Amino acid sequence: MIEDALRRLEQTRYPDAETVEDWKQGLPLSYQQELIRHWRHDYDWQRVPQRLNQYQNFMAQIDGINIHFLHIRSPHSAATPLLMTHGWPGSVLEFLDVIDPLTDPTKSGGTPGDAFHLIIPSLPGFGFSDAPTNPGVGVEKIASIWDELMHRLGYSNYLAQGGDWGSLVTQSLLTTATHCKAGHINLPIVLPDELTLASNEPAEQATIAAAMHYQDHESGYSRQQSTRPQTLAYSLADSPSGQMAWIIEKFAQWTDCERNGERHPENALHRDVMLDVVTHYWMTNTAASSARLYWESFNNPEYTPVDLPLGISLFPKELFLCSERLARTRYRDLMFFNNTHEHGGHFAALEQPDAFVADLRKWHAILDVKGSTE
Repeated sequence: MIEDALRRLEQTRYPDAETVEDWKQGLPLSYQQELIRHWRHDYDWQRVPQRLNQYQNFMAQIDGINIHFLHIRSPHSAATPLLMTHGWPGSVLEFLDVIDPLTDPTKSGGTPGDAFHLIIPSLPGFGFSDAPTNPGVGVEKIASIWDELMHRLGYSNYLAQGGDWGSLVTQSLLTTATHCKAGHINLPIVLPDELTLASNEPAEQATIAAAMHYQDHESGYSRQQSTRPQTLAYSLADSPSGQMAWIIEKFAQWTDCERNGERHPENALHRDVMLDVVTHYWMTNTAASSARLYWESFNNPEYTPVDLPLGISLFPKELFLCSERLARTRYRDLMFFNNTHEHGGHFAALEQPDAFVADLRKWHAILDVKGSTE
């Protein structure tokens, strides 16, 4: 498969260059060529298996779908089970840098009370999890599968965390799963209300500005994936260059990577880390199956009120922003809300692992005081 990928990269046919000197038309040709040269000649194609194989990988068949997941138990026996869910174009890889401090916090300034047992599954159709062969595997179904997975692993009570699609799955767990006791998300899904629309408060205005920017400049990918994912997938599944551009452009637009007025994804993430994600999608041939989640769930977002305890970490370059006041209109037991981070964007655990871990510890401590993790 590596030989095939290298052959395809060598034979890449490039389009003509963009007519602007920034990212307004998409990934610039010069950077695409630079990344492909690096991918061909300097990238270690064993990075993904080597990084994943640091931890125990498992498969579980639930409702006819084989689910891949990492399961890392803390050395602290009283650790709290935490289910962590990624999004698109993410994968279990985005959590690798936070596994050690979350499972063994005493080695990184934490206490035994900060410890978690981690369960990190690949969404159906992502990575090494099976692609569903029938429609109906959307956010609510995934939450049901996750709850069954936790039951099989012997966790009668657990917490959940997620960003992007993982945020929606976490919220679904909090409204449907009896054994999920609390959650933490870094992508709030809240409808602006009349106060937001009429307010001059900066936090409220930021909510509207972020929503408008997404609608005007960032939503093209989601419209395609939520309406015709199969058509798009033919080009992505056939061209590693195309798959790379489709993902790298999101790292450029959704991370906190603008410095001195210039946008470059490597200001936020190392190029090999980004290529790990691209390689994972390419080698598992999941362009179609991962995009299909948008077809299943993107057009019918869920805004059911969440009554169980919730924490929110909101990084400044997140796609959707909201004030604490607005968040409380949906999340009725908002135990933790932090929007004071100086840096960070949509891929919180990948971009700002230290800040991400610190927030999870603070959220967990508040829950312990309340008794929500018992």
